[in-house]
Amino acid sequence: MEAPKNESFRDSIATINEEGKRAWVFPKKPSGKFYDYRKYVSYFLLVFLFAAPFVKINGNQFLLFNILERRFNIFGFPFWPQDFHLFVISMIIGVIFITLFTVAFGRIFCGWICPQTIFMEMVFRRIEFWIDGDRGKQLRLKKSKWTSEKIKKRVLKHILFFVISFLIANIFLAYLIGSDKLLEYVKEGPFKHVGTLIPLLIFTGLFYFVFSWFREQVCIIACPYGRLQGVLLDNKSIVVAYDHKRGEGENGRKKWRKDEDRTALGHGDCIDCFQCVHVCPTGIDIRNGTQLECVNCTACIDECDTIMDKVGLPTGLIRYASEVNIEDKEPFKWTARLKGYIIVLIVLIGALFTMLQLRNDIEANILRLPGQRYEHKGETIISNVFTYKLVNKTIEDITNVSFKLKEVEGTIKLVSADKSFIVPAQGLAEGTMFIELDESLLSGDRTKVTVEVYSSDKLIETTTINFLGPRSF
Repeated sequence: MEAPKNESFRDSIATINEEGKRAWVFPKKPSGKFYDYRKYVSYFLLVFLFAAPFVKINGNQFLLFNILERRFNIFGFPFWPQDFHLFVISMIIGVIFITLFTVAFGRIFCGWICPQTIFMEMVFRRIEFWIDGDRGKQLRLKKSKWTSEKIKKRVLKHILFFVISFLIANIFLAYLIGSDKLLEYVKEGPFKHVGTLIPLLIFTGLFYFVFSWFREQVCIIACPYGRLQGVLLDNKSIVVAYDHKRGEGENGRKKWRKDEDRTALGHGDCIDCFQCVHVCPTGIDIRNGTQLECVNCTACIDECDTIMDKVGLPTGLIRYASEVNIEDKEPFKWTARLKGYIIVLIVLIGALFTMLQLRNDIEANILRLPGQRYEHKGETIISNVFTYKLVNKTIEDITNVSFKLKEVEGTIKLVSADKSFIVPAQGLAEGTMFIELDESLLSGDRTKVTVEVYSSDKLIETTTINFLGPRSF
């Protein structure tokens, strides 16, 4: 069934032409109130992004995602493999937080916070405007022959693109391996760490490819969040929207003519100048309604307001609004759906905060040595052999660590170690130990025994083991 004429634009995307080839987007340089706000937000986030790996809280890197060593720091809180459930809850909180804002305010994350948009529009695109000029100059430059001036601009632009991509790749690496290790590699020179240099250059090439060629296609084709918004949005979500009732009037839009009574002629306030299309970084016409390609960057709002000011018409023809607000002037309301997301978010944040408060500084795992049962020593003593592994989650050594049995008279003998030992900062200590109990203390072939871990005289962790003994009849 053929799509209605006014909906035919949904049969294709703006960056693909009728022949199925890439339609390169040459957006006009944006300016205006919202663009200034976005610059402030973007610069703050860029500073945060570049500084976060080098900021430390209590000795822990502020943000770290060391997948190889399975070490993660979020806002200075270290997460070890044993804390994976806490890490998962943190990620779920992040997803629900973004979902909540998408339901309420559309794709605002993409236009204001997403690193792809910030780097593309506030770094690489601004360099392009500086070297190649605005939209008109870029179009003429593309069509012109390869003169020395064109070659000079192309070479300069792509050298800067590659250098910035290399810098971004290094920051990305600092999040993965840690800033201290990155700085150490830099001091020692790249050729001493070829195994790290090769992935670094691969990521540099990837970032260069994305920001110099793939560009808005990331948001349209590759990013799953762009697809997800179609499921999350409803007619009450606040998005960048065109007020079609005001813009079209009874007889549709019409080019501007001075001293013409547009209201009497039945024409809307849209003067069909196409400036909102020219300034769009994804090449869409916002007047067609909410579309997959729209990242809520607000460039069209600023451009339309500028045109409305010039022709003496009210601003806000394109604005942040919901469908029901445009149709029925209904104000924004906290729906039951939004309240549900907020309740879930509060519960998860509360649960995470509680778990973080209850989390111990040391994680103890004591397991029976595989393949070993129990051993008789003397007439009444039963011995079991265990392996222990203690993980220190703090940035300081834990000294004078020892084991004691809780509420049970018995003996603990460490193999190849003194009675006490040290668990290094953000490291682990492991070894083997024998636990000996009198047979009269055992209840059957398996007895639950609690082992306490002390640092000097301070109890820092407890764990439970299964002690094997003879079966009683």
